[in-house]
Amino acid sequence: MTQQGTIAIERMDGSAAVMAVDAFRKIYAEAFAEPPYNETEDDVAAAFRRFPSQARKRTFRAALARTGDGEPVGMAYGHTLDPDTVWWDELTEQVPDDMRREDGNRTFGLMELAVRGPWRGQGIARRLHETLLGSIEAERVLLNVNQGSEAASAAYRVWGYRKVGEARPWGTGADLRDVMLLDLR
Repeated sequence: MTQQGTIAIERMDGSAAVMAVDAFRKIYAEAFAEPPYNETEDDVAAAFRRFPSQARKRTFRAALARTGDGEPVGMAYGHTLDPDTVWWDELTEQVPDDMRREDGNRTFGLMELAVRGPWRGQGIARRLHETLLGSIEAERVLLNVNQGSEAASAAYRVWGYRKVGEARPWGTGADLRDVMLLDLR
């Protein structure tokens, strides 16, 4: 199914994203309910308990895609990694110290990127990604992608990301994720 019409993408800082939290939640809940994620209402609630604290970070940036009538169809958001981030500690095998080094500005962590099913295959994810990255000053972008999400992994590779390891975020019960890095400089 293809949705016709113009899709507008808005770049947001944290305060604007908090004002639009219902749109982010709707996209997240629908996109991540599908396999391989299979997120439940409890998973969505947990993600959006974290959202306000993420959005308060000075480096938080978001992009929200909507139809001409305001229907939310896609989103992306993240923030730079703090010097004491645990992101690198979650890898199943250590990476070199130079890769792990964070200073609060070096690496933008892409926390979420999702497009609702009926609007996929129209380049919206790429536009969200480009809009989001157009607002950051980091030298690289880091993300985790579920290994079962072949479409997402393929898109990230086309966009220039490379796999640098594997991780089980949030503990041993989580699905294995590919850790991917995009050099911006």
